[in-house]
Amino acid sequence: MKKIDLYIIKKFLTTFLFTIALISVVSIAIDLSEKVTRLMKSEAPIKDVIFEYYLNFIPWIVGLLTPVFVLIAVIFFTARMAKNNEILSILNAGVSYRRLLRPYMIGAGIIAVLLFIGGNYIIPISTDKKNSFENIYINKGNKKVEVDHVHFFLNENEKAYVRYFRLRDTSMQGFRVETFNDNGEVIQLLQTDRLDYIGPPDNWRLNSHTVRTFDGEKESFVSYKEKLDTVFPFSPEDFIRYTNDMEMMTTPELKKFVEYEKSRGVADSIKHVTEIQRRLADPFSIFILTLLGVTVASRKTRGGMGMNLAIGVTTGALFVFMQKFSSTFAQGNYISPELGMWIPNIFFSIVAIYFVSKAQK
Repeated sequence: MKKIDLYIIKKFLTTFLFTIALISVVSIAIDLSEKVTRLMKSEAPIKDVIFEYYLNFIPWIVGLLTPVFVLIAVIFFTARMAKNNEILSILNAGVSYRRLLRPYMIGAGIIAVLLFIGGNYIIPISTDKKNSFENIYINKGNKKVEVDHVHFFLNENEKAYVRYFRLRDTSMQGFRVETFNDNGEVIQLLQTDRLDYIGPPDNWRLNSHTVRTFDGEKESFVSYKEKLDTVFPFSPEDFIRYTNDMEMMTTPELKKFVEYEKSRGVADSIKHVTEIQRRLADPFSIFILTLLGVTVASRKTRGGMGMNLAIGVTTGALFVFMQKFSSTFAQGNYISPELGMWIPNIFFSIVAIYFVSKAQK
């Protein structure tokens, strides 16, 4: 690498770190102003507020907005270089525009690798601590029941159905188990209006229930009025989720969870698949937004740095909006998670290529 490469990379990384520090402080101030009343009412210990919540709040906000931080940082220091005629001097010295982009891409690569490692393996651990604090002191009602008219497999030959799971007393309403033979034919059907959880590991109590048995064209029906304690291979925790639980899992844990849900026949892991795709797409967006930021800021404009920064903030806001919009469509099963999370990258790639073709060279 040449001195100019090291110069640009150093400016890139230092400005990026400065942007992170500045926006993180502003984000903490805004978040604290919104939650200070609830924190005081819940009597959260100051030590826990600082070390359990806000110390883990910083990695969360950084991981969430790193692409936008990169865009703002690139526009900020590149616009300063353009204002000081540094970009013009580099191009006049015979350096091609493509060659000028090399140190920017190296800097983007460093940040992209860090984001990939952090977003997939490190940030979810700190987010778990942050969200656990929120669930205790701020959003105490952050649990939600995931079971409402859901079918799932107990094993290869048994499928269960739950009409409704009530969190208040951990009881199931409208529960049934269908047993199949090797040919896929139903040979037994157990039904009860109510199934109560009586303790770990997987102990349940059947109230009045019926058992229908099928043998070819023969059918037998038995009704039981007395209660029966039995064991089923699931517990209430299998049906309780935090609204933001996918943020609290590392990528290997997310993949394991998705496979587990598929094995149970539960098609309710779309949010987790979308989160996996977001973590894959975000590092690639670093390169795209870096390229876009260089082409926008390398041209000297009448509006100066203020105009370039305004363009950067607007572009970043548009990127976040498009990402959230496509994520909502993906989670609603209107489009695939893969397409949903890569639409912003595809769109901004086209925009970046256009700006590069029109850049001052």
